[in-house]
Amino acid sequence: MDFVSTRIITDDIERLVQFYENIGLTATWYTPDFVELSSPSCTLAIGSTRTMALFGAGAATPASNRSMIVEFRVDDVDAEYRKLEKLITFVQAPTTQPWGNRSLLFRDPDGNLINFFTPVTEEAIRKYTKQ
Repeated sequence: MDFVSTRIITDDIERLVQFYENIGLTATWYTPDFVELSSPSCTLAIGSTRTMALFGAGAATPASNRSMIVEFRVDDVDAEYRKLEKLITFVQAPTTQPWGNRSLLFRDPDGNLINFFTPVTEEAIRKYTKQ
């Protein structure tokens, strides 16, 4: 098995894609209802609610996530904070976590929690240099 992407379903695909482009990802539009934002390690897909008719109407409810965090490893979380602080309301300013990552938390326009993090301890750095 190969984990390749996470998909967010939204009522406003253009707004959500614009947000993710503003924080540093590049969008590839496959249809007006489906976009992928890819990095070297994973893909974040965004689909409009119209795509849910293909999977089962009502299977996903947009803007209702309160249990998942979408995480992005960045080179310097403090630099990202300074770059975004005038654009975004943060849930948590940069903080070094007990597991060795320095992270900051904020929400996308649909309320999905986003974590930007940078490994800062030797163990955390080692974990991500194996990849």
